[in-house]
Order: sequence, then C-alpha cells, then structure tokens
Amino acid sequence: MVFKRLLGSLGVGGPTVDTVLDPGAARPGSTLSGQVHLRGGSADFDIEHITLELVARVEAEHEEGESEGVVAFERFTVGGGFRLAEGEQHSIPFSVMLPWETPITELYGQGLGIVLGVRTELSVAGAKDKGDLDQLAVGPLPAQEAILEALGQLGFGFKSADLEYGRIGGTGQQLPFYQEIELTPAPQYAHQVNEIELTFLAHPGGMEVVLEADKRGGLFSEGHDALTRFTVSHDGVEHQDWNTLVDGWIRQLVEHRASYGSHSAYAHADPYAGSHGGHHRHDEHHHEGHRSGPGMGTAIAAGAAGLAVGVVGGMVAAEVVDEIGDFFEGDEEDEDEG
Repeated sequence: MVFKRLLGSLGVGGPTVDTVLDPGAARPGSTLSGQVHLRGGSADFDIEHITLELVARVEAEHEEGESEGVVAFERFTVGGGFRLAEGEQHSIPFSVMLPWETPITELYGQGLGIVLGVRTELSVAGAKDKGDLDQLAVGPLPAQEAILEALGQLGFGFKSADLEYGRIGGTGQQLPFYQEIELTPAPQYAHQVNEIELTFLAHPGGMEVVLEADKRGGLFSEGHDALTRFTVSHDGVEHQDWNTLVDGWIRQLVEHRASYGSHSAYAHADPYAGSHGGHHRHDEHHHEGHRSGPGMGTAIAAGAAGLAVGVVGGMVAAEVVDEIGDFFEGDEEDEDEG
C-alpha cells in the first residue's frame, strides 16, 4: 500500500521515495516504524531532510454546512544531510512515537471508515515534494478496546465514526480535531436516546472518555443533548469490571434530566477558542472482577463491516488505497491553487 511518485519539483531524473510501514496496526502513543527507500536519479543529489507527516481526513462544520479536508497533525524528521549518488539505492529505518490522541482506524481488524496517512516529504537542493503516501492503520489501546467491548456486550451497536475539526471544551485535548464514534442505543436505553457519541482523549497518564447522548423528547418536552466526561487509567485494565463501569456511565448520562453540557461545548467554529463548556469530571470507579459473557464486541465490528461496505462501494482493496491517495493529492492541488 505505497504510492510511488517521481519527485515532481525536480522534474524527470530526480530521486524517488518509497516509504514502507512495518506490517500490523500501530497503537496511539506507541511506536510507528518502517523504512524510507530512496532511489537516486540521473545525477547526484544532496538530500537535505526526509520528513514524515501524519495526515487525516477531517470534517468541519460551518454556517454553510459541512466540508472535508486534510489536516496534518504531526511531523517527524527521520533523515537527511547526505548525498544520494546517481542511481544509488539507500534505505533509512525509522521509529517514531504516534500522538496519544491518534484516532482509531480499526477494531478487531475491521476498518471504521477513518482515513489516516503517512506522507513523506523529501527536501533536495531547496526543493520540497510530498513524494509518497501510505495508509496508516491504528488499533485501540487496551482501555479503549475494553470500553468498546463492554458497550457491545451491553447491547450498543456501531453506527459510524468520523473526525471532527474543533476542540472539546473542558478537556486536555491536544490535536486540532477529535474522533467521534457513534453508537446505536442498547434496547434498554432506546426509549431515552437516539444515539450515543463516544470520544477518547488519551494521554500518557490515562484517558478522558467523553460521552454525549442525543436524548429523545417526551410528550411535553423537546429532545436535547447531554454530555459528560469520565477518566480511566491505562493500568489494571484486566482487573476492571468494565460492563458495570460503562453501564454506570451510560445511566448517569441518560437518566439525569439536567445535561452536563451541550453540543456547543464542541468548538467547531474556532477550534482554538479554549471553551470549557459544561463538562464535569467523574473520577474512575474501580470494580474488581473480569468481563463476562460472550465477545459481543464483535457486534461493533459487524457494524463497522457494514460501514466499510458503504465506504468501499464495491471497490476492491487496491482501489480503496487509490481513492485514499487521490483524496490527499486532490487536497494538495487545492492548496496549490490557493
């Protein structure tokens, strides 16, 4: 899944770059490794630097509606300062740390419809070119997987996932966007909510879990959003009774008449506004014991499979990769025209 492009800024005869990521899904806050393969052109070139850029397809809401664009959210310089001889082949291994808030792109090996990429920038003799793009697969942290598994066992289903440009007020969010995982309600909550939206904001010391419920209206009341936040640790995941813990979160979210906040806490218009909304922190409750029952998290994966079918639209896997490349390249063309 690599995209080989000639270094266009140098024209025919320039060096080419091909970045290959190590197989398997990476994890937020963990190592992403691979190799950058260079092939020399028709003359010797001085390679000034090689930079990896993490990019994401992100949705933004504004007064005119919604739009999509590409956001770069991290950069790493992995090499440079050497001469690449004519026709020479040279490989540079790299190992970089993903941001803790890197979105999840797959669950149980099934894609969620989130598009992330690693774009390689080669700087030669003052000219720069984004010469290679690779799809980035990211799996959940243990606590994230445990929460999603518990939601599946409680009867919630996967609906969709996307990346929203903006910031969630009152949180320690670091990236300029956040991931929203939309879930259909479990049967016991279907009369109270239309859907549940889940956001993970991980950091080295633990993780914030932001939950929002689209609450149904009653005979004499309108529907409204309720939103709250909880914190969990990366440690002791296997010793938590996640079903009980997560069900307690959901009950607090949907059964209180007064919402903890509103959707306005999401700073869509100005992602750097620093709004703190109406979030309240709920400290983690420890419950001894292990999860029970069958692996109902597969129900979430099944929902993800349904979404993937819609995203793929009948295309084979190789064509999906091309679509990803075309999306990012199209965005670059828009930037150039601007």
